[in-house]
Amino acid sequence: QVQLVESGGGLVQPGGSLRLSCAASGFIFKINAMGWYRQAPGKERELVAAITSGGSTNYADSVKGRFTISRDNAKKTVSLQMNSLKPEDTAVYYCNANLQPLYYSRTTDYWGQGTQVTVSS
Repeated sequence: QVQLVESGGGLVQPGGSLRLSCAASGFIFKINAMGWYRQAPGKERELVAAITSGGSTNYADSVKGRFTISRDNAKKTVSLQMNSLKPEDTAVYYCNANLQPLYYSRTTDYWGQGTQVTVSS
């Protein structure tokens, strides 16, 4: 059973920093892109940042220059360093991985359970 487990959310003051981490486990043949999405109350889920297996990155305009995504292919982890946090960054953050489970011929998107990030004074 493939799982994505997130950690690192919490409450932080505006201007502060948080680091989110996500680890993939289970019988996995390969992992393609990994990324972070977020969903604020009353809004649709949106892409925050993504990274390919080769290390190419993509960011939402709203987080460019403040957030940094990274991954460790050997450990099957992806992290999101969030600096200069703003109240509008408040949301549930979800880890995503496009991966091919062992013994499967197709890739599928997997999601973590979500972790709450609240930016407030």
